[in-house]
Amino acid sequence: MITLIDKLKEVRRLEREEYLYILNNTSQKELEYLRKSADSIRLENYGTSVYMRGLIEFSNFCTRSCNYCGIRRQNQNIDRYRLDKDTILSCCEEGYNLGYRTFVLQSGEDKYFSDDIICDIVNSIKKKFPDTAVTLSIGEKSKESYQRYFDSGADRYLLRHETASRKLYEHLHPNDMSFDTRMQCLQDLKEIGYQVGCGFMVNSPTQTNEDLVEDLLFIEKLQPHMVGIGPYLSHSETPFSGLESGNLLQTITMVSLVRLILPDVLLPSTTALGTLNSKGREEALKSGANVVMPNLSPTEHREKYEIYENKICTGDEAAHCRGCIETRIIFAGYEVDMSVGHHKTRGINNGMVRS
Repeated sequence: MITLIDKLKEVRRLEREEYLYILNNTSQKELEYLRKSADSIRLENYGTSVYMRGLIEFSNFCTRSCNYCGIRRQNQNIDRYRLDKDTILSCCEEGYNLGYRTFVLQSGEDKYFSDDIICDIVNSIKKKFPDTAVTLSIGEKSKESYQRYFDSGADRYLLRHETASRKLYEHLHPNDMSFDTRMQCLQDLKEIGYQVGCGFMVNSPTQTNEDLVEDLLFIEKLQPHMVGIGPYLSHSETPFSGLESGNLLQTITMVSLVRLILPDVLLPSTTALGTLNSKGREEALKSGANVVMPNLSPTEHREKYEIYENKICTGDEAAHCRGCIETRIIFAGYEVDMSVGHHKTRGINNGMVRS
């Protein structure tokens, strides 16, 4: 086991059966070795910096019906909302004054927000706050739409693939969603020149270690700039209601493995981990993660963006949210970095450089 971890740290890839061996056989002692190895790699590449991103969840309307998601279209027991441009800019201004230099705009797949509206919002943010980065996380779009957002000033795009197993993807998503489309979207984003983020759930219903190996092999191939990894968390208004949520140890194992595969990846310590376990975010930071995303959304809407239930920090003001996570970061042995925090390549992709 230690030999395999050392091999991954050295060559950044393993064979399918080697990944599977690690997932099937890791003891507590070996997990600690894996985590320390991942932490040493993040220290080599990013030091003790933990980048802060200001998250703005601007709409919980969604046309999709993902079987695990609380804002799915069929959920009638949810108070839907949309933030207008002025409110989004106000959230950015509050975040900017608190020191944030990256804003993450996230929503369901809401058709109200046309390409024109998204481009106007992105362009307005970049004009008002020119020394910031804008990340979009608004789902599957055409390559032409992605290009328009990029040309308007968007720097990064997060599109979690959720699983690289076709069979599991089809179990998690209804028939109107396509595994091939999701994979093509990620390729389109890379070709355009975004700093691209993918990501997956751990311990989702029927998921096996073989499925998780598919995620690791996919990440080897895609070489994304960011990877969001979080535990599956159950929601009562979904077809998966009542199923067991994920576990901390399996999730941080995957965080560490991804850090060893991609030494310079931007790797969030997710709110989902903090919801699963009160020390989950700190444990992820000690396992190779180096990004956190405190919420800048208006407090009156945070509980409504309920992808999973019992989400933490929904009632905190932005300043309190920043102060709380900063204390946790420092206590874990790291330091807050409020800079733009680009991937080390700064979006270098196919000869293109994003400033």
